[in-house]
Amino acid sequence: MEQKRVLVVGANGRIGQKVTSKLSDKGYQVLAGSRHADNLDHDNITYVYVDLLDSVDKLVKNMQAVDVVLFVAGSGGKDLMKIDLDGAVKTMEAAELAHVKRFVMLSAVYSLDRAKVESSSIRNYMTAKFYADKWLMKNTELAYTILQPGALTEQSGTGKVTLNDGQASDNSLENVADVLVSVVGNDNTIGKVITMHDGETDIESAVKNS
Repeated sequence: MEQKRVLVVGANGRIGQKVTSKLSDKGYQVLAGSRHADNLDHDNITYVYVDLLDSVDKLVKNMQAVDVVLFVAGSGGKDLMKIDLDGAVKTMEAAELAHVKRFVMLSAVYSLDRAKVESSSIRNYMTAKFYADKWLMKNTELAYTILQPGALTEQSGTGKVTLNDGQASDNSLENVADVLVSVVGNDNTIGKVITMHDGETDIESAVKNS
């Protein structure tokens, strides 16, 4: 069976680089979507220019014959409305126009809890995530999964996590990338919002039982 074609939007970010490489290692056909081609050379990876400030029509052009869109892009707090919110929504709109079925969104723990969003020390970022996640769930027909890790760290990945306990604990970048790859390969995660942090269960088992 031919492996899925996955477009990673935000492929040059901290998570994006890791998840792009890991998907390639698993044998997926990977389209690395970014404004910058640096650091994206790898087997099974094709660089495609993706600028979230572009129109929906331009974004559609890089989604032909794509099975899964994996959205891991972010502005780093520099342009939350245009990138983290509107860029995400435009990507969803483009995915539907390109007849992509599956959409995996990297979000943040408590992004759908309005009270926690409003009291957050990074409220503007969380608000952008709130509305992007809501749009994906309520305004599209995409087969979505929303992954909500807590704080990201540079610690080495353990390969073990805890899912869906609602806690906002630390997450190694490696573990987050590995969970995203596992989500792409497990359709039981469709239609689910999954919280995560570093924990005690091996990733593949945790995702399959999520």
